[in-house]
Amino acid sequence: MTRTERRRPSRLSRVTSRVLAAVSGAVYRGPVRRALGRALAANRDVTRPRLELVRGGAALAGLRIAFLSDLHAGNYFAEGDWLRVCELVAREAPDLVCLGGDLVNCWEREVELLRKGLGLLHAPLGLFAVPGNHEYQQAAELRVWRAALEDAGVEILVNRGRRLARGGASFWLGGVDDLRRGLPDVAAALRGRAEGEPVLLLSHHPDVFAEASQFGVDLQLSGHTHGGQIAFFGWAPVSHSKLGFVAGPYARGASQLYVGRGIGTTFVPLRIGTRGEIPILELATRS
Repeated sequence: MTRTERRRPSRLSRVTSRVLAAVSGAVYRGPVRRALGRALAANRDVTRPRLELVRGGAALAGLRIAFLSDLHAGNYFAEGDWLRVCELVAREAPDLVCLGGDLVNCWEREVELLRKGLGLLHAPLGLFAVPGNHEYQQAAELRVWRAALEDAGVEILVNRGRRLARGGASFWLGGVDDLRRGLPDVAAALRGRAEGEPVLLLSHHPDVFAEASQFGVDLQLSGHTHGGQIAFFGWAPVSHSKLGFVAGPYARGASQLYVGRGIGTTFVPLRIGTRGEIPILELATRS
């Protein structure tokens, strides 16, 4: 996985995505847009998962993280929808805000839908983001997306990390590139951490957890799967994880993974059997 050959979207993939986006944009207007927006918002939960980590002590105990992923802005998700999500998150007053990729769908102009909402997000420990596969659908790839987020005070973590301090102690926050379209490098994301320092890792794709757990990452936050988006009795016909990481918490040894179901939708403005999610995670520790 580490430093693998970049899997760029094929020309057919780009064209198909943009045709679908254009069609959805033509349909998603006026009353239709408002009706779909209300329906999707009603099919979305604020969840408060509590995850107990093996390490961390005072550095992580009680830490609250807002994890926002898979907006697919522009694909049935408008600026007003994002503003309402950000207003809700601002009221939660999290310690840390993490953006888990696929914030836009496939057009460079879609990043403009993010700017006002991002201005509402504040957290004592900062705002951080990693890219998803849909950020790579843009012709300019990450350049426009990165500029918009950095203008709003969001720090981009692509195969790198930084130390954050809380309660007189520290932990390491790392982030990796997207598994499908980029070059994820877990080792690089953890370079600089102190021996025994608790580690949180952001990765759009949950399957990076197979490697992250080998590095002793305490918690990985991921999206990408939409919880299946359309599922029947817990079974989703389309799987976005080869390792079975669909939604919620998973563990390998002392390492944990939380897969958020995402906020928006892609291809069709529909969720069946799985609701959208805005997780406000609270961490507990054993030490």
